Amino acid sequence: MLDIPSRVRVHVETLLAAQNDMGVCDAFEHYAPVGKPDAMNAPHPQKVAGIDSTVPAPAHPAAPAADPPSDSRVSQAAPTSPAPPRPEHTPGEILQDRLAGWVSDLTTLHELTERLIRTTALSDALDELLRAGAALVGARRALAVLEPGDGLGPHTTAGLGLGPADLGHLETVPRASTSHGRLLDPSSSADELLRPDLLAEPGLDPRHREVAVRLGFAASYARPLTADTAGRLGTAVWLYDEPAEPTERQRHLAGLYARYAAEHLARLREVERTRAYLATMRQELLPARLPRMPGVQLAARHRTGPRGGGDWYDALPLPDAALGLAVGSVTGSGPGAVAAMGRLRASLRAYAVMEGEDPVAVLSDLELLLRLTDPARSATTLFAYCEPELRKVTLAGAGHSPPLLLGARRTQFVETSVSVPLGMLSCWEAPGVEFRTEPGETVLLYTDGLLHRTGLPVDRAYARLHAAAAGVPRALRTDPGAVADHVLRTLLPDELDATGGAEDVVLLAARFE
Repeated sequence: MLDIPSRVRVHVETLLAAQNDMGVCDAFEHYAPVGKPDAMNAPHPQKVAGIDSTVPAPAHPAAPAADPPSDSRVSQAAPTSPAPPRPEHTPGEILQDRLAGWVSDLTTLHELTERLIRTTALSDALDELLRAGAALVGARRALAVLEPGDGLGPHTTAGLGLGPADLGHLETVPRASTSHGRLLDPSSSADELLRPDLLAEPGLDPRHREVAVRLGFAASYARPLTADTAGRLGTAVWLYDEPAEPTERQRHLAGLYARYAAEHLARLREVERTRAYLATMRQELLPARLPRMPGVQLAARHRTGPRGGGDWYDALPLPDAALGLAVGSVTGSGPGAVAAMGRLRASLRAYAVMEGEDPVAVLSDLELLLRLTDPARSATTLFAYCEPELRKVTLAGAGHSPPLLLGARRTQFVETSVSVPLGMLSCWEAPGVEFRTEPGETVLLYTDGLLHRTGLPVDRAYARLHAAAAGVPRALRTDPGAVADHVLRTLLPDELDATGGAEDVVLLAARFE
């Protein structure tokens, strides 16, 4: 029985733990056939992206034979016969080499997959896939083409070491000649495509040859990106500057990594699709454009959180040259909140046309509708009936933040009565508020998400909003869009905020002339 040192036993335990973590328990079976130690100890490419692509299995040469004792009496007594030659590697040392190589490569795979799983956007995951794959197969440039087999998208192309112009040149090559085109063919069942000397291939498409010479690549290695739950998503191609091909060991590692990456890409693809669907729903449910009316200028800004909230705004012309302005927020997030927001906004428009001059009546009817049709949900809403010619505003709010009035001589919050959100009590009622604006003053309506995203307590968030509005340069105050942008940039610089953008933000600005 082989006497394996304790250090090797520790490596075996680490190997088993890494296998359980990464789901690559078949690595032993397909890694390297027994009887090919030379392939396991072959030289490996240089480190790429700070990670040794395949850490070579350490070679443990046999210990040199001990020198004979230097006692002259022994040498004179009898001549020593030559010692029999020792084998270059013992079976135990070969086993150590293989185990060390397996542990090293699985550790590398673990590090690369850990970096991949930390990506939360599809574009970032594709970039990480190309970088890690280049490290594993020893390439310098790469291309990823995402074309889900169900045809629902998203369709995108990413490059490593390839600029937009380079990707444009590659798109001019006939698909049947490219590696990614062949693997994306529905009739293809290949697990990989190796082209070690591209320019020497007989019958290579002339345009493909021209682009390869222009971009300076002479070989490629491609693998499909296939997930068990989503099918074929796309393909990844790594490009070599000179005729070359990855070793069998490198190809095996790349296959393990690509299989794991495809599952992660499938999950991110579903997230991207959901976000796109929600964004489309919100765009269809919110006003396509703001009305143009004499005596008032309008501008709106809408920032959506990653979970898709129910914040909304509206501006609609009313009889007698009046204007209705509304902002609101529905509790919850996701498709249910977006659908509830659409129903609430459509109902408010109907009530505003019929009785918009009385904002309290509008919100009372809206509260009754919400309690009867969606009793498990509540909402905050503010509705303002504006008469631009008189610069007169009559409003009512249900648990909503007060408007902010910005002018040359004052910056102040409009005093409104304290009220509860719609759907919280059996009957909602609150008095309305009436005020007049000076020429050139702007009224800012907003949702609570603008305050919450600051990450500050409510009183400090209000103070910061007041300071942001007061600090708008006078040159920008004639444009309500510029006023809204300045307030957003001041409160949420670079659109980065303390909460990570968890809530929607709505800002509606109306400047009275």
